[in-house]
Amino acid sequence: MDQTLVDNLRSQPRDAALFRNGDSKKEEPKMRTAYVALGSNLGDRVAMIEQACREMDARGIRVKRTSSLWETEPMYVLDQDRFVNGACEVETELEPLPLLDALQDVEKSMGRRKVIDKGPRNIDLDILMYEDETVSHPRLQIPHRLIAEREFVLRPLAELIPHRALDAARPWKLIQDYLNDLPPPAAGSSEPLSTLTPLRASVTPLHALRSTRPTQIMAILNVTPDSFSDGGVHLPPDVQSQTEAREGIKTNGSVLLSSLSPAYVAALQSTIKFFIASGATMIDVGGQSTAPGAPEVSVSEELARVLPAITLIRSMPEAAHVSVSVDTYRAAVAEAAVNAGADIVNDVSAGRLDDDMLPTVARLGCTVCLMHMRGTPATMSSMNEYPDGLIGTIASELRERVDAAEKAGVRRWRIVLDPGMGFAKVGDQNLDILRHMPELRQWPGLEGLPWLLGSSRKSFVGKITGVPKPEDRVFGTAATVAAAVQGGADIVRVHDVLEMAQVVKMADAIFRY
Repeated sequence: MDQTLVDNLRSQPRDAALFRNGDSKKEEPKMRTAYVALGSNLGDRVAMIEQACREMDARGIRVKRTSSLWETEPMYVLDQDRFVNGACEVETELEPLPLLDALQDVEKSMGRRKVIDKGPRNIDLDILMYEDETVSHPRLQIPHRLIAEREFVLRPLAELIPHRALDAARPWKLIQDYLNDLPPPAAGSSEPLSTLTPLRASVTPLHALRSTRPTQIMAILNVTPDSFSDGGVHLPPDVQSQTEAREGIKTNGSVLLSSLSPAYVAALQSTIKFFIASGATMIDVGGQSTAPGAPEVSVSEELARVLPAITLIRSMPEAAHVSVSVDTYRAAVAEAAVNAGADIVNDVSAGRLDDDMLPTVARLGCTVCLMHMRGTPATMSSMNEYPDGLIGTIASELRERVDAAEKAGVRRWRIVLDPGMGFAKVGDQNLDILRHMPELRQWPGLEGLPWLLGSSRKSFVGKITGVPKPEDRVFGTAATVAAAVQGGADIVRVHDVLEMAQVVKMADAIFRY
């Protein structure tokens, strides 16, 4: 063929594919970003929303980020249950109408039946925004035409994209502006909207912004020989010598529990019953001490310590309305513990000490507590300098961990924060945390998330009060717990459950009204 003719053919765009030397790769589809509203007011509302997110992922509509979940009163049709609402940022190659079809298919697959317009529904998915496009179609309006009047849509959307224009024709007015323009609640109406953090289906969720919320009591159950305050008290007998023999059944909590002596099991059960009767609403089970200088144990050893305790708690009728937390920074332990009945993963490293932790928590779909710590338990005591300010640094470093968790697929409504008292903080730094809790709770990017505080029996309490033995620091701990409640803590983690439950009850009466 004449070379001039070949060159001429190459120059024609419609025939370009003929001259790729056999390379017939398809052009990658363009991924688009959209924002989808999530809502439910029937059945297990949170479970419905989480299922919808999984269904979207399964259809190639990738859920990249989520807002918090907000519990709201119904609008328009008032004679129905309260809604749980949220929003998510999705990535999709679908155009707006095909995306609408896919979302409606998700609703249909989950049993959605529309009987009354704006009436009860187990799941509701609406496209709020799609890139910067405006769509006007009999089936679809983008941006959604009712965004500007709906607080339960604006609040979650403002968590995701507060500084984005809602209407491309009015680029100066941002989503946060629309939220700020909403009229205040009428006098005597219900209190402002609150975020909702689920723990387990049988337990009332946390409402971090509800002024009358009760403070949760998390009882500490350390099944370790070397925790700083109660090491050895609840350690299974001969657990270390039996670990090797248990290697093949290390994730079977029932088998591990049955291998322990009846006397030990009865004593542990008595302790758990005491915690619950004293006012504990959560029990935190730990099998690896994070005290400075404590040796690191194997995964099998840690499992042999925590799984029997978790299995026992879950077998007790008294604990049906108690959440169980596992205190671990290892993904393998977290997964086995959740499979045994734990509801929360309490990770002192916020996922930094095990790269598999955050993806594992995301896959399990459980709630996670991200604590602020620097270094490791062995090195943290030397990493307590904060030249840019303690509170701002804690907030910014926790914000990084929240971002990492969301990137790994953890839903924002599944995150609890802990400022890490005593972890890379010494002396008065812990007092500063108590003094500035309101500031942490309102820090940009952390608003609406619940907080756990753990000051119980810690060394700064002993230093100030002059009480050397941790178990004798009850009164000093009580003062820190009352301060935590005043500062807005949602959960206090304590050793002395009976005494601290009374402190919390009194502090709630004073500050939560």
